[in-house]
Amino acid sequence: MPNIVVTTWSLEQTAPTDLLPAQAPQGDVTIVRSEVPSPEFSRFLYTSVGGDVHWTDLLGWTYAQWREHLERPGVETWVAYDRGTPAGYVELEPQDDGVVEILHFGLLPAFRGRRIGGHLLSYGTARAWDLAERWPGLAQTKRVWLHTCSKDGEHAMANYQRRGFQLFDTKVEEEAEAPASGPWPGAYPA
Repeated sequence: MPNIVVTTWSLEQTAPTDLLPAQAPQGDVTIVRSEVPSPEFSRFLYTSVGGDVHWTDLLGWTYAQWREHLERPGVETWVAYDRGTPAGYVELEPQDDGVVEILHFGLLPAFRGRRIGGHLLSYGTARAWDLAERWPGLAQTKRVWLHTCSKDGEHAMANYQRRGFQLFDTKVEEEAEAPASGPWPGAYPA
């Protein structure tokens, strides 16, 4: 496969007051924390949300690697459901000194463009800010950050900025182009 140029932008919030919430979407959309670590469910979310935007970094992880990651104190997965069907997710990962990374965020393709993403990002960011309240022993959150890249959805950067995230770093690198994956082979035909 040929190489492609990928731009990665890192964005942050440095105070809870930076968060600019989105309106809740119309309809029966709920957001629930997935409290039982489930490698199967997390891999489903990862491949379903990231398949068409070339999320491939974790596809080689074993069941044990998924489990180890999910069982780390403070790692949380919050799932948006539309009338009982998973629509997207946000995954939080605490780091040193009160830093929380929004490690994964996105919607399954069928749920994009319905105002669920802004609501889910707002909710997930608020949960990053109050993460220490649910996890005794974690430092109080001082900074929430994430990254997005030129392979992500066309509205990703605007959504982050509308939620109050500020750009703090940009990197441009060449990488091997990866085919879209998805939850099963051929899920995202060209």
